[in-house]
Order: sequence, then structure tokens, then C-alpha cells
Amino acid sequence: MNALSNPCPFPVVQVTGIAFSGNNTTKAQVLERELTFSLQDSIKTNDLDSLLEDNQKRLFNLRLFHTVTYRYTCDAGNVQVTYTMQERFYLYPIPVFDFADRNFNAWLEKKDWSRIDYGLNLTLRNFRGRNEDVRARIQQGFNQRLELVYRIPYISRKYKLGLELGAFDYRSRTVSYTNRRNKQVFFEQESGFPIRRTSFAAALLHRVNVQRQAALVVSYQQEQISDSVNALNPEYYASDITQRQFLRLDLSKTVNLRNNFAYPLKGSYFEAGVGQQFFLNNAGSPITTLRGKYVTYKQLADKYYYMVGAEGQVRLAQRYTFADNVALGFRSNVRGYELYVTGGQHFGVFKQGLTRELLNIESIKLKFIRSPKFNTLPLALYLNAFTDAGYVIDKEFEATNALTNRLLAGAGLGLHAITFYDIVLRLEYTLNREGDRGVYFSTRFPF
Repeated sequence: MNALSNPCPFPVVQVTGIAFSGNNTTKAQVLERELTFSLQDSIKTNDLDSLLEDNQKRLFNLRLFHTVTYRYTCDAGNVQVTYTMQERFYLYPIPVFDFADRNFNAWLEKKDWSRIDYGLNLTLRNFRGRNEDVRARIQQGFNQRLELVYRIPYISRKYKLGLELGAFDYRSRTVSYTNRRNKQVFFEQESGFPIRRTSFAAALLHRVNVQRQAALVVSYQQEQISDSVNALNPEYYASDITQRQFLRLDLSKTVNLRNNFAYPLKGSYFEAGVGQQFFLNNAGSPITTLRGKYVTYKQLADKYYYMVGAEGQVRLAQRYTFADNVALGFRSNVRGYELYVTGGQHFGVFKQGLTRELLNIESIKLKFIRSPKFNTLPLALYLNAFTDAGYVIDKEFEATNALTNRLLAGAGLGLHAITFYDIVLRLEYTLNREGDRGVYFSTRFPF
């Protein structure tokens, strides 16, 4: 949305002023870094509106604001631009009440109310008004977690470098020690924790802008399982050991050109990464992991959109352990197989979807709430028809898991809702190749 007070009867204009309004917390230099134009730039008049609109989307995709609008004036070929934003609330003290399983559908299959996690997840976004993040998680219950993360987007303005530091501790009352028929088999210990993990990570971020970023992550992790777990599966860590330590290096590149990061309808997304894992004290053989993902989103007609994309993983090692044999069912999945885990060394996934916009209300005013950071409720509803396909290669643990080394396929119809603070809610009916049918719920964008 823009407002132009005077027409620009010149083929080329010059930017003589850039201003921001409504950024009561956010520093102006944080916003200036995201813009693709600067003072004294000469711009073709025919390109001006599209340029300002593209930068409006850049600022909005910082996810620091409810809304971002712009207006500009043109006087004798000189343009002054003002971006106006409504800031969000940046302190998120969110209670943790979560299911201890991989997803809600896996928990629903057991319906065990003892498998509940509770605690507090505290996030301070836009710390110091510099787009810095501080996150702390204190979790008790079935799984116990303690996490602390601090992210600084810029430690060097000249080289566009940032830094992220994190410390994590995880302890669980149960552990999946093997898979049978592509279902996790759990061991629950009467006292103590059958598995513990502690890790520390430091990431050097190269942040060109909100759309183009790269990261080099160095992490150290220590893991330990109980003797009972080792007895049940001596190949959990391989070589009949109960603990291991390793260093890991990860290099990744992300180019996110989507129009909206929470629920994209247009644009594209590219991600590639390589990781190298080095075990200490001869606790395992080195592991090299390659990952890639590309998705494109297109508008077909008014209120109709199409998405198509693929992702894959290649994992190379002299010897594979059960703990590292992770493919589909966690971070990546084929819809329709939410209740299954398909372990393996390598995998590929293809997804496509046709989306129809049903409702898009930019602002519902909640008059009983006075704060402007909370009294505006956006709501969008989409109908989504989709097909997924995937393939997992497993040469180590495939004997009792029939879904490996064969084509997986699923299709279905879903209703997606997007609302307050980028919350995405998905309810989908899915049919897979095995003949399983079901209604599944999720709170993440599918791809």
C-alpha cells in the first residue's frame, strides 16, 4: 500500500530521503540494512513502485512487525520515502505443554497422558532493538530440557557477519532403541534417565539480508545411554558402547525469496548444507551429510496457487549406527506416514500442492484489548490439495522395516489457517500407498 502526493513526470528520480515511523523499539539502522536502495540512488520512475513494494516485503519478513506500509512524495524529481510499521510484542513467555512424541498424531496413537512435557519457553525478540534474539527453555515432565540461545545478526557491519551461541541439555525417561515395522520401539526406565545429551554450539552467520544467509556451525555433543538400552540394542552407538562425544561442522546456505516466510504463496526457497561429524575416543566412524532443498511457489490465477519442490539427504560413513540412522518421520516426512518412522542413510522427497484462498482478513479489531500489539487479529484460510512422494535407502537396518527401499506416496486435502503472530494450523485428510487413511493435525507449514 502506498500514497503518492505528487506525480513524478520524470523518467528518473533520485532518493533524497528515507524515514521510518512506528519503530519505537527497532533501531533505524536495522531497517536500513534490509533496504536494497539508499540515499542519492537514481531510480527509473517506472521501477519505483515495485522497488518500494519489494522492500516493504523485506521489512515485513523480518517478522518484527504486524504490518508494514509505505508512502512517498515526489518533488522536482526528488523522492522521499517513509515506511510505517506496527511493532509486535517482543517478549514471549509461552508455557510449555507438549506431547513427548514426534508429533501430535504419534502421541494420539498411544493416548498416554504421562507422556506430557511442561515448562516455560521464554523468547525475547528484537533484544536492544537490534533484531537480536534471546531464547531460554526450561522443561520438565516426561522429557527434560534446558536450552539457552543468544543470536546477534551483526557483529561486523562491513562483512555482514553475525553470531549465535547455544547450550542444550536433554534427558528423557524413555528412548526409542529400535524400529520395528517402521514404528518406534521404546524402553522406559523405572528410575533415572535411559538417555542424556549435552551440547554446545557456536555459529558464524553471514547475513547479506533477510533473504540471503549462510552459516558455519561448530558444535560439541556428549551423549550417554544406560546399560539397559545398550543390552537391548548393542548397535545403538555401535561397538557395544554406552557413551560418545563428537565434534560437528555444518556449512549451510539459504536463499529465501518467498513473499511471506510464515505461509508463502509466491517466490522460491533454496537451502543446501554439508556437515562433517568427528567422533572422539574412537567412538564411531566419521559421518559426512549432504542436504538440499528447493521449492517454488506460483500464482496460477486469482486466489489459486501452486507449489512444487523437492529435498534430499546423502549420508556417508564407513559404519552406520542406529542413533544416526534418521531419514523420514522427524524433520522431513511424506504426508500420510505421520505414524511411521522410516530410517535410512539417504532419502529424497517430492511434494506438490494446489491452494485455493478461502478467506483473507488482514485485520480483525479486538475492541476489548487496548494494546495495538495484541488487538489486531489477521485470519486467512486456504484449501490445499496435495501429493507427496519419497524414497529412503537403508542398507543397515531394513530387515524389519518394510517401508525402506521402496516408493512412499501420499495424497490428501487440507484446511490451513494462518493467524496471530504467524501461527499456522493445518488439518489434513490423507491417504497413503499402504491404504492407510487418517486426519492429521500439524502446526508447521508443510514445505
